[in-house]
Amino acid sequence: MPKHVMVLAAHPDDAEFFAGGTIARFVTEGAQVRYVIASDGRRGSFTLPSEPLARLRQEEAHRAAQVIGAQPPLMLGYPDLELDRLAPGVLRERFIRAIREFRPDALIAEDPFALGEPHPDHRAVAIAAVEAVSFAMLPLMHPEHAREGLEPHFVTEKYYYAENGGAPDKIIDITSTIERKLAALAEHKTQMEFLVEDVRRQADLAGLDLSALLGEAAGDPMLAVGWAMRSQAAEVGQRAGFAYGEAFRCARFHPFVEGLLGSAS
Repeated sequence: MPKHVMVLAAHPDDAEFFAGGTIARFVTEGAQVRYVIASDGRRGSFTLPSEPLARLRQEEAHRAAQVIGAQPPLMLGYPDLELDRLAPGVLRERFIRAIREFRPDALIAEDPFALGEPHPDHRAVAIAAVEAVSFAMLPLMHPEHAREGLEPHFVTEKYYYAENGGAPDKIIDITSTIERKLAALAEHKTQMEFLVEDVRRQADLAGLDLSALLGEAAGDPMLAVGWAMRSQAAEVGQRAGFAYGEAFRCARFHPFVEGLLGSAS
């Protein structure tokens, strides 16, 4: 298991939502974890104004990281739903800098090659993350970093998740850590309320009775989210014989090096 893990995420809740059980497991096995969160989450509410919401989501991100056992997150503070409008290379440079500062041996991020991702922030972070982790080892990539004492760094293990399935080749057993994942998600109170309200509004438009479908969970955001997360993790875990699991597409070295390693084994 890795000892230094970096998570590159678009929004304050993404790390726990997509990989919280895995992160918690890495922590219990002795890893140090650092989140880099690109946006401030200021768009995700039907009731709160943007500025107070951004402050709340930063506070919630810090509490969630503490619950999961990670270091305080690095919040880049870009406006929510505007990451795709940043100048080309800006986000990649910030991620390369973070990799060179923290020097992780494993990285978790969204899979840029998974199909069907509708959120522009997720797409922007996924592309910037895979580019950053690919090029952070090159000394001529942002040589100005060297003047600040930041040396090139190669991240050996890459764990890419996908919201809509993707092409995972590794399932991690999170049976012992799913409750910590849910406890961390509960700290993202504003986002959990927003997600459930969004589902409720869409269900109403579709003529569905959410209360009839979810029972008491329809009126309690964390009950609803907990039910959804457990159901999803159970479905994933079942593929590998676990009670609960999280799925990733994993990568290590360049495909040519992997080929040489395979031929030598």
